[in-house]
Amino acid sequence: MISREQRTPFSEWWWTVDRVLLAALIALMLAGVILSLAASPPVATRIGLDPFHFFNRHVLFLAPSLIVLIGVSFLSPRQIRRTALIVFALAIVLIVVTLLFGPEVKGSRRWITLLGVNIQASEIAKPSFVILAAWLFSEAARRPEMPATSMAMVLLLMLVSLLVMMPDFGQTMLITMVWGALFFIAGMRVIWVFGLTGAAAGGLFAAYLLVPHVAGRIKRFMNPASGDTFQVDMASEAFSNGSWFGLGPGEGIAKRSLPDSHTDFVFAVAAEEFGIVLCLALLALFSFIVLRTLSRAYKSDDLFTRFAASGLAILFGVQAAINMSVNLQLIPAKGMTLPFISYGGSSMVSLAYGVGMMLALTRQRPQTEVNAIEAAGSYA
Repeated sequence: MISREQRTPFSEWWWTVDRVLLAALIALMLAGVILSLAASPPVATRIGLDPFHFFNRHVLFLAPSLIVLIGVSFLSPRQIRRTALIVFALAIVLIVVTLLFGPEVKGSRRWITLLGVNIQASEIAKPSFVILAAWLFSEAARRPEMPATSMAMVLLLMLVSLLVMMPDFGQTMLITMVWGALFFIAGMRVIWVFGLTGAAAGGLFAAYLLVPHVAGRIKRFMNPASGDTFQVDMASEAFSNGSWFGLGPGEGIAKRSLPDSHTDFVFAVAAEEFGIVLCLALLALFSFIVLRTLSRAYKSDDLFTRFAASGLAILFGVQAAINMSVNLQLIPAKGMTLPFISYGGSSMVSLAYGVGMMLALTRQRPQTEVNAIEAAGSYA
């Protein structure tokens, strides 16, 4: 038992961190281990690997992810800002290197191999981008004379331009939605709402006209007979087969032929083997994590803490919503992982970094520390 009287960094962390939120995140990670074991062996077997290749790697990536999550949750808001600046700069460099030297797969360059590890730099950029945008919006509210909002716009355009060059329109849409949500929370004018909505619609229309890959996905979504819809059709069949309580662990049919059953369509495997009841439980868990973070964020008097925690929660929730919506054929197919459930090392470590910052920002801090944060808020 950890005593409140102990004045060690760990004891202070333990009594100030949101332990309920931490438990929910660990439960989600454990669910990911179970679903990886259920979904990945057929995929590995089909491509000639050991049946537990992806499962073993999923568990392997879980260890550094937990270390990152816990380690980052010890940081102060000022340390979070400074760390995010370094991580974002590193991510931008890696994205540029990926564009120049990364292998082209299915018409896009999204991965680069460093020291034998495949890295998706766009995943690393997301949580650090949210922190920097939140800091700029908080500075704009504190000091109206500072062009912080314009700087946040430049930051968005820089990252979005690099993502479009890959191209990675799924991440572009996610980043833009989270930035827009932060801008809304920061109190943007109504005219900006219409302007940004129009710009987003214009960008989507331009992508539809100029990028065959995007046009094909939208056309297949609107008219399934216009192209190959094998994966989404199999996902729908998995939901139908699983009904409320599923076929049972290991009894799934769709995963035997779904190429991305361990990544983009792991939610469909969960539905077929464990039923809609488990899917609703996962949805409730994601919703709880987002709402719990938002509720604690809005109890903070520090604008940066409020904006940053809210932005990270929205990033986490929207990414989960996009993945589940694709599985349910509610939106066109996109390559978006389900947080901590889908296979993917870059995604898992990046998510751990993001939720670690969520835990750090929602810790209960003495009023004296809060006052110090506010007094130093305009300095990185």
